[in-house]
Order: sequence, then structure tokens, then C-alpha cells
Amino acid sequence: MRTYELVFIAQPDLDEEHLNALNEHVQQVITSRGGQIVKLELMGRRKLAYPIKKRKEGHYVLIHAGMEMATIAELERDLKLSEDVLRYLLFRLDEA
Repeated sequence: MRTYELVFIAQPDLDEEHLNALNEHVQQVITSRGGQIVKLELMGRRKLAYPIKKRKEGHYVLIHAGMEMATIAELERDLKLSEDVLRYLLFRLDEA
């Protein structure tokens, strides 16, 4: 199992309850497929470098997780379909 870093930007108008529900859903997708969360960091609401879908701010979330390829495919599918996620970036961390 390799370690990956996922950073996603959620809609800025999400309240605390919906943001927590989105985080729980992402964590549940990872753990239900045998992955494990190593680190979860809510980076807060920040200004975007450029507008995305006419939004100038977003909630940033950083997750380090150990996952298999099947988990990654399912996770990316969910993030693409979610209307609450503006952008996401998932990449493999080098083994240190």
C-alpha cells in the first residue's frame, strides 16, 4: 500500500456541518476500501489564485492516506461527481 496526498478545495459557501459531512464521506470512501488515513488537516478558507466556477475562495483540505489503486479510482470518481468540490489533486508521496 502506497501513501498518497489528496488536496481538495470545497465550495466556500458550505457551512461547518456540510464541510464535516464531505470530509467524513471522503474518509469513508478511503477506509471502506482498505485504505488508512495517516493525516487529516483542515487548512481553512483561503483565497484562490484565480477564480474557479466564479468562486474566489474555498475551503482547503489536506489528507495523507495509504491506498490501493482500486481505492484511488473510486475516490476520484466521487470527487469528480461531487458538486461541493471545486478542484482536487491526488498524487503519490515518495517513500522516505
